[in-house]
Amino acid sequence: MSHREDSDETIYKVVISHDEQYSIWPAHKTPARGWSETQTQGTKGECLAFIKSTWTDMRPKSLRDKMVN
Repeated sequence: MSHREDSDETIYKVVISHDEQYSIWPAHKTPARGWSETQTQGTKGECLAFIKSTWTDMRPKSLRDKMVN
């Protein structure tokens, strides 16, 4: 981890797309179009740890749905 990341005091929120892909976004900003807020927010590391434990299948939902049919 770089010194710059260590000193990052920004609070982030975890956002999710319609295709169930995750990202982080600064908590004070409205998510980009097509992304919705989840209930999770915190430091960058906390948000990335949440995503790592939650987003276990990186394939977009649309692809997962096609592969089931």
